[in-house]
Amino acid sequence: MFSASDVKELREKTGAGMMDCKKALDACEGNMDKAIDWLREKGIAKAAKKESRIAAEGITEGISNENDAIIFEVNCETDFVTKNEKFHDLVKELKDALIGSSAKNEEEANDVKLADGKTIAERIVEATATIGEKISFRRFQRITKNDDEVFGVYSHMGGKITAIVVIKGAVDTDVARDVAMQVCAMNPVAVNSDQVPADMVEHEKDMIKAEIKNDPKNASKSDEILDKMATGRLSKFYKENCLVEQAFIKDSSLTVGNYVKNNGGEVISMVRIAVGEGIEKKQENFAEEVAAQMRGN
Repeated sequence: MFSASDVKELREKTGAGMMDCKKALDACEGNMDKAIDWLREKGIAKAAKKESRIAAEGITEGISNENDAIIFEVNCETDFVTKNEKFHDLVKELKDALIGSSAKNEEEANDVKLADGKTIAERIVEATATIGEKISFRRFQRITKNDDEVFGVYSHMGGKITAIVVIKGAVDTDVARDVAMQVCAMNPVAVNSDQVPADMVEHEKDMIKAEIKNDPKNASKSDEILDKMATGRLSKFYKENCLVEQAFIKDSSLTVGNYVKNNGGEVISMVRIAVGEGIEKKQENFAEEVAAQMRGN
């Protein structure tokens, strides 16, 4: 009915993805012009033109339900859209569908069906066309807990950062929420020192040893002594970067670990995501951004 070269040609003409081009040609019995119209009607061709754009703004969300919790990120291009009612409606629609699904990862989440029968992946394409900016469903994770554990969920700055923690023991949700707030605010790299990646610890030790060695007072010390000194100074690194060793933001006389322990619990795990992490953001001034919006780019 159609060949691989037809798929390639349609992709070049519309900028749509390979699988979408195959679907279009299949639906239109190989007719190229009809396939182009099919993609345009579904907003896929229009959305594809925006694929090269940088979507580094957006919202993170987290929600728990009995022994399941989900955390995800939806991105857009500008902060204007994060205040758009359609964008917020989209995020809520995804949240409601995802918490009721069995999706465990981003790939499965994209296939989750919404109330009208369309998948999340299809809704994202629609949203890109209707909102007028590149919209992307970037990250999704499901967290599960046991019956003797509690979730803490907290979103900061209107969803710019979201954290979910799991705490074991007779802890109320307010305590768990406080710990999730700590994770949002202080961005620990791990729950405890045992969970800090070994390469990160070694790198920190190397940096500390270099600082110690560069101090003229330590010029005559052996590598063995320098290593012991570096290990001792690692305690400060752990206090700053391990959740249970951090000073509790609501009472600095306590560590987070002590705060949770005093309430009959133990921190088991944490997840934290912030909007745009790892995305190289495009630098635009306000006037240029407004002009770009008016041009429809």
